[in-house]
Amino acid sequence: MLLTAMRDRESSRDDFVFFSDQLMRLVMQETIATLPYKPANVTTPTMASHEGTTIDGEVSTVSILRSGEAMEHSARALLRSVSLGKVLVQRDEETFEPKFFFAKLPAGIENHNVILLDPMVATGGSARMVLDCITEAGVPQENIIFSTVICCPEGVREVFRAYPGIKMVTGALDPMMNEDRYIIPGLGDFGDRYYGTHDEKQRGTVVRSFSYAPP
Repeated sequence: MLLTAMRDRESSRDDFVFFSDQLMRLVMQETIATLPYKPANVTTPTMASHEGTTIDGEVSTVSILRSGEAMEHSARALLRSVSLGKVLVQRDEETFEPKFFFAKLPAGIENHNVILLDPMVATGGSARMVLDCITEAGVPQENIIFSTVICCPEGVREVFRAYPGIKMVTGALDPMMNEDRYIIPGLGDFGDRYYGTHDEKQRGTVVRSFSYAPP
């Protein structure tokens, strides 16, 4: 149901955000379940002893701007005191190749469990570039979990070809990309639909138009 509503081109922005937030929360819960855990002994209010578990080590997220920021709310809701990193990578609409602009990573990230956030993985080029940045900062591959909402086989293969040691959690695996490197059936441009901006080339809509009639 969640994906169906997100894929529907007739869904309003409010509906898209509402259902996206629900799916991102579910994906984040599954992502957290893959983190390393260690034993934890606590005493309950009835003074009984309970042996459970807790996350082993600190956790940081790294969002691929701008769409990755949409997943931060779920991370902050489910992870206490999580540190947030940002990396800006944008694709060239003519060459489809990613361009790196800047990175701001949490202090001590090399000792953290790192969750990479990006709702969509098409070619995998942007993700690979950000993984380069994270690993160059000293984070071992086995400490990285890539959390995404929807992806396609080409992107998954590209990511694991370069970084076979990471883990990946996704809400859906779609079958292919089209010639414009959009996931099919996909859900369009996640950032445009989530943040209420528009891409005229993709959507065929006019953002704003003016007319002038002389007196």
